[in-house]
Amino acid sequence: MSSHPPNYEHLDDQMIKIEVNLDNTPGEWLGYVMDLLFEAGANDVFYTPIYMKKNRPGILLQLLCSVEKVNQMKEILFKETTTLGVRYYPLTVHRLERVFKKVETQWGPVTVKEGLLNGTVVQRAPEYEDCKNLAQLHDIPLKKIYEQVWKEIDT
Repeated sequence: MSSHPPNYEHLDDQMIKIEVNLDNTPGEWLGYVMDLLFEAGANDVFYTPIYMKKNRPGILLQLLCSVEKVNQMKEILFKETTTLGVRYYPLTVHRLERVFKKVETQWGPVTVKEGLLNGTVVQRAPEYEDCKNLAQLHDIPLKKIYEQVWKEIDT
């Protein structure tokens, strides 16, 4: 495995969590909104099914972004969903130091992300997009790519 320099930018970040409850936004809009939020610089966007007043089913949309992106995110939420208000608050995100390595498989290289805690690898994950691209290119099951990557990592 070849190694890239460590990525130190992910240790402690001050971020903003923004959330809205949606009970009348059509489901087909949600993927579109998620794409817009990511394109605008959201670090993460996720949905959770919830029950609201009068036991109405709804969606809790939550996102994480930098302080500088808050106004842009609020604007997207107000323009592209049916919400009348947003909640947001600061939080600190502690992320592991990350190192990216290339693993050679019989079908081509795959990037593996490693998470380090105090210099020790505690998490590993093949990059999905690399695996997906090789699976499609070679018309083989995605799980075969993952199996090969894990085999190479473990040797």
